Amino acid sequence: MKYARISLIALLSVVIMAGSGCVSQEQFEDLKAQNRFQQKTISDLQAELNAAQVSLDQCTKQLTTLKSQSNVNIGSKAEEIAALEAMIAEKNALVAKLQGQLLKTGVKLPMELSVMLQDFAKDSPLVTFDEETGMLKFKSDLLFELGSDKVAAGAVSSIQALANIMKSTQAKEFDAIIAGHTDDVPIGKPETRAAHPTNWHLSVHRAISVLNLMSQNGVESTRVSVRGFGEYRPVAPNAANNKGNAANRRVEIFIVPKGA
Repeated sequence: MKYARISLIALLSVVIMAGSGCVSQEQFEDLKAQNRFQQKTISDLQAELNAAQVSLDQCTKQLTTLKSQSNVNIGSKAEEIAALEAMIAEKNALVAKLQGQLLKTGVKLPMELSVMLQDFAKDSPLVTFDEETGMLKFKSDLLFELGSDKVAAGAVSSIQALANIMKSTQAKEFDAIIAGHTDDVPIGKPETRAAHPTNWHLSVHRAISVLNLMSQNGVESTRVSVRGFGEYRPVAPNAANNKGNAANRRVEIFIVPKGA
């Protein structure tokens, strides 16, 4: 049972031109320092959250045992679980708040590039674009063949179109960070496990496949990187008993300042 429903990807977006001029080097360094501090804060909270989840799971198991035995300690154990759940909810809210602050540390992408990405998303049923964070979200169910890291034939043209945008003059000062995500359904088929032992492997292998396709279409390798989060950063609750959720099967591509 998953209580930490937090997407913690937080990437610095810096203004190229705003108002009457450019962001100074000093302002840029201040933004990077603030970004690092907030990321550390979020990481620390996530560690506390994970520890609380372990305690909650243990208490839940104990409660199940006590109920089957009609034990008089059920009341106190239920109170302990309720306290842990409240603590987790509080930490979830705080992490979400910090995440929102982190994503707003920078400023939107340049207008020309943002419009290009908006038009790209409108033309593709695979993609949504968030101009506030510079994030493109691809639906893995449409982007990849089932249980595979092979980009589906119908999705290749979308990646090629994105590569063309990244090669444009408007995007020359920006890089792409590709993050793969899965739901919580374990890898089942032996032949699939041989290639992707866990959801972590599958998520990063899928991100690498997108990277390779972008590189093959002319995006410099130095401008593209990958991350894989497996099932551990869902954006929606997975169904009980490892039934998953299609919303969590996704690839996110962040357009960030070069070298960020």
